[in-house]
Amino acid sequence: MTKALTKTDFNFKGQQSVYHGKVRDVYNLGDRLVMVATDRISAFDVVLPEGIPYKGQMLNQIAAKFLDATTDICPNWKLATPDPMVTVGVMCEGFPIEMIVRGYLCGSAWRAYKSGVREICGVKLPEGMRENQKFDSPIITPTTKAEIGEHDADISKEEILARGLATPEEYALLEKYTLALFERGTEIAAKRGLILVDTKYEFGKHNGQIYLMDEIHTPDSSRYFYSEGYQEKFLKGEPQKQLSKEFVREWLMDNGFSGKAGQQVPEMTPAIVESISNRYIELYEHITGETFVKEDTSDIADRIEKNIEAYL
Repeated sequence: MTKALTKTDFNFKGQQSVYHGKVRDVYNLGDRLVMVATDRISAFDVVLPEGIPYKGQMLNQIAAKFLDATTDICPNWKLATPDPMVTVGVMCEGFPIEMIVRGYLCGSAWRAYKSGVREICGVKLPEGMRENQKFDSPIITPTTKAEIGEHDADISKEEILARGLATPEEYALLEKYTLALFERGTEIAAKRGLILVDTKYEFGKHNGQIYLMDEIHTPDSSRYFYSEGYQEKFLKGEPQKQLSKEFVREWLMDNGFSGKAGQQVPEMTPAIVESISNRYIELYEHITGETFVKEDTSDIADRIEKNIEAYL
C-alpha cells in the first residue's frame, strides 16, 4: 500500500518556528527555510481529507527544475533539494501580493468577463473576447496574499503602490521579472506540446534584493493547455484539454462540493485517490518531459528527516 505524507512534526537544529500551510510545511531555521511539500491537496481553499501519494515529490521536483531553469532571469530562494519532497532556501521577507500573469482569458477572469466585467486589477479588457482566447500580450492581475481560510483578493498596481505594499521601483522589477519568467515558462511548455495559460509568482527580499520564492510553473500554481487541438476547440467553443489541478475541482463540483458553507467533501475512496495520483504523474511527465521515478514511501517522514539533517 502506497503511503502519503499529510503531516510533519520535525525539530531541526536551530529551528525557530514552523508554519503549516495548506500543502507545504515551512521550517524556519533563522537564515534558511526548509520547505516540505507534503502530499496534502487543497481545493476551494479547503484541505481535502486524504493525501495523494507522490504529489509532494512531483510538485517539489517540477518547481526545482523551473527554479534552476530561470536563474539567469532573476535570483531565487532555492539552495538545495536534499530530499525529493524538500527544498532548502534562503529566508526572504515576502511581498504580501501574488503576481498572477495570464496569457489567455479563462478561469476566474473569464467568469468575470462573461458577467460583464471589462477591467480586472486595473487592466482594461477589449470587447468581444471569447473563453480561452489569447490576449495580444500577457496581462498581470495581482492578488493580495490571504490569511489561512480567507480568499485572495484582486488588487491593482495603483492600490499596491497606494498601500505601500511595494515601492514604484520594486513593483517595476516585479512586473519585469513576472513577464520574463512567464515568457521562459511559455517557451519550455511549447517544447512539450503545451501552452502555459496562466500562473502565479511570489517574490520576497533577501539582503535588499528581490528574489523569486516558493513554487514555479507547477500544475498547482499554473494552468496548461495542450497545444494540439487548441485552435480547433477554441473556434468550436469547446472546453480545452488542460493540465492543471482543475480536474480535482471538477470532480468535487460533480459531487456537490465547491467550498460553500454546509457542503460536505465527497468520500475520497482509494480508487479516487489513486486516479488523482496517476493524473499528477501524467502532469509531471508532460511538463518535464521526463519519466517520473517513485521514491520509497515505506517511512517518508524518517527518510525526509535523515536527508535534511545530513544536508544541514
